[in-house]
Amino acid sequence: MNEMESKVARHHLVGLTDEKAIDMYRTMVLARKFDERVLLLQRAGKINFHVSGIGQETAQVAAGFALDRDHDYFLPYYRDYGLVLSVGMTVRDLMLSVFAKAEDPNSGGRQMPGHFGSKRLRIVTGSSPVTTQVPHAVGIALAAKMRNEPVVSLVTFGEGSSNQGDFHEGCNFAGVHKLPVIIMCENNQYAISVPVHKQLGGRIVDRAAGYGFPGYRVDGNDPLEVYRVVKEARERGLNGEGPTLIEAMMYRLSPHSTSDNDLAYRTKEEVDVNREKDGIPKYKQYLLDAGIWSEQQEEQLLADIRVLLDDATTYADKAAFPTPESSLLHVYDGDAEGSN
Repeated sequence: MNEMESKVARHHLVGLTDEKAIDMYRTMVLARKFDERVLLLQRAGKINFHVSGIGQETAQVAAGFALDRDHDYFLPYYRDYGLVLSVGMTVRDLMLSVFAKAEDPNSGGRQMPGHFGSKRLRIVTGSSPVTTQVPHAVGIALAAKMRNEPVVSLVTFGEGSSNQGDFHEGCNFAGVHKLPVIIMCENNQYAISVPVHKQLGGRIVDRAAGYGFPGYRVDGNDPLEVYRVVKEARERGLNGEGPTLIEAMMYRLSPHSTSDNDLAYRTKEEVDVNREKDGIPKYKQYLLDAGIWSEQQEEQLLADIRVLLDDATTYADKAAFPTPESSLLHVYDGDAEGSN
C-alpha cells in the first residue's frame, strides 16, 4: 500500500465497508470451490459436462457487488458462477443445473450448465450461440430509459465473443441512444483454443471510441479496481451519460470445458505463470494486511463452504429428473392449451 492507502484502506476508498469487502472474498472462494467440486463430479461420472470459470471469479464477483442487486439486470455468459452467486443464486441452484434435475431454477434441467436464468433475480437466460446476450442487454437498457427507471443492465462475455456481429450491433445501438448498459468483456486470453493474438488486431477497449462511449481496461485480478470501474459505469448510466465498455484482463486457468485438452494448445509453464497472478489469493492477502481477515476465519470459511457444497451435491444427486411431460411446460404463452 502507498502512504495514503495505509491511512485509508483501498476498499474504503472505493466505497466498500469491511463487511462488504469480506463478503466479496467469501463469494469468490465459494465460486472457486463450487467450480472445483463440479470438475471432480464430472471426472467421477456423476455429471456429464462442465464449463469452468476458474481464474475469472475475482472480476465477476466485484462486478456483481458494484451493482444494485435489487433492481439491475444481469446477462451473464456461461463461466459466470461468481457473478450469479453474487446476485443471489445458491450453490444448490447451480448443482441442480449441472445434475440436470427438474428443480433446476435455470431451465428445469433442460439446458446445459452455464445457461443461467432467474426471473426473480433478473438474470436473463442466455442461449448457446455466444454473444446473443449483448443486444438483449441493450434492449433492456432501452426499456429502462423509455420507462425512466433507475436501472442498469450488465452483460458479460469472453474476448472471442467481441468479434461477433452481436457485439458490434449492440455497442452501436447503445452508443447512438446513450443507454444505461455496462458491456464487460472478460478477456481470458483464449477463445477455446485460439490465443488472443490470433483473434484481435487491436484492443477490445479501444473499440468503445468508435461507438462514442468510454472504454476502460482493468486488471481483472484486482477486485477493488473492477468494483470501482463498474460502480462508476453504473453511475454514468443512471445519469444519462450512456454505456461503458470494460475490458477486464484475466486468464482462464482451467481447460475451456471438460471436453477440452488445454495442453494441446498451451503449455503447463504458461498456466503456472498465470496461476501466480490469481486474484483470489492476492485479495486474501490484502484482507489479511488490512487487518480484517485472519487464517482462523479462512479455515472456518472453507469448512462452511464444504458443508454447503456437500449439502448441495447430495440434494441435487437425489433430486428427480425432468419427466417427458415437462417438455410441454413453459413453451406456450397466454391461454393456449398446454401453457404454464
